[in-house]
Amino acid sequence: MSSLSNFSSPRHVRIAVVGDVHEAWDGDDPQILQKLGIDLVLFVGDFGNESVATVQAVAQMPLPKAVVLGNHDAWYTASPWGRKKSPYDHRMEDRVQQQLDLLGNTHVGYGKLDFPQLGFTVVGSRPFSWGGQEWKNEQFYGERYGIHTFQESIDRISTILQTAANKTILFLGHCGPYGLGDRPEDPCGRDWQPLGGDYGDPDFAKAIHQARQSGKRVPLVAFGHMHHQLRHRPSGHRTMFHIDSHGTCYVNAAEVPRIKRGVGSPLHHFMMVELKDNHVMMVSQAWVTIHGRIHTSQLLYCSNHHSSL
Repeated sequence: MSSLSNFSSPRHVRIAVVGDVHEAWDGDDPQILQKLGIDLVLFVGDFGNESVATVQAVAQMPLPKAVVLGNHDAWYTASPWGRKKSPYDHRMEDRVQQQLDLLGNTHVGYGKLDFPQLGFTVVGSRPFSWGGQEWKNEQFYGERYGIHTFQESIDRISTILQTAANKTILFLGHCGPYGLGDRPEDPCGRDWQPLGGDYGDPDFAKAIHQARQSGKRVPLVAFGHMHHQLRHRPSGHRTMFHIDSHGTCYVNAAEVPRIKRGVGSPLHHFMMVELKDNHVMMVSQAWVTIHGRIHTSQLLYCSNHHSSL
């Protein structure tokens, strides 16, 4: 396992971003990550439909991690529609809170986690997001967080940024920020009817802007929610990587299902990000065997060259 304390200069950090899990997480994943020499694991949520057992398994993983819960992690709680379909009695248990309790401070939705040994702070955007420019599930966010509008959400994340111990910020969200394109194949583009439209989170985008305005560096924004395989065109794939004029790298990790099972050894999907002195040097997607061997890999970005699907 990589040690947080054994860094030479210049500092190299290897991050794995785990996309929407949807219960595709098993006992092989932690040992794969250890064999890959991962220093930090970022989880973008959607572990299942309030799948407490999956979240518990992730919470017990020994590697350093940060997590933001997704819309499926409050599937039976956040909306009246979901509560009608709920398989359990909400008067008797609160599975959303159970997940939050299991994750503790590793859940950075509307929060942050400082990694002084690595030289950066991971800040989370709005948890349980469905994406889009409409404020959804007002009662849920009001009761859980005292937040009722996008502006209140922006203010909450901005307040968290002020407490970050490091100038370098890695942002982690379930849905990505608004502004990455409005085509169906864009990182947060709507790929269901009517096709097109930017379904990114406007409060996330504003928080990133405010971080830069306050003098913070933002080399990486990691998220999921919008799956790589397009709904309207099953043979098509979503753009997984984008870099903006500020040099910020945006990574959509939502390969679903993230474990391929069939003939031979199962293959586990990870987005791999390598940093050197808190600059993103390389981003790739990898399918990895249970023995930690990279079966296939696609380079999405390197420091002097980048490409996207």
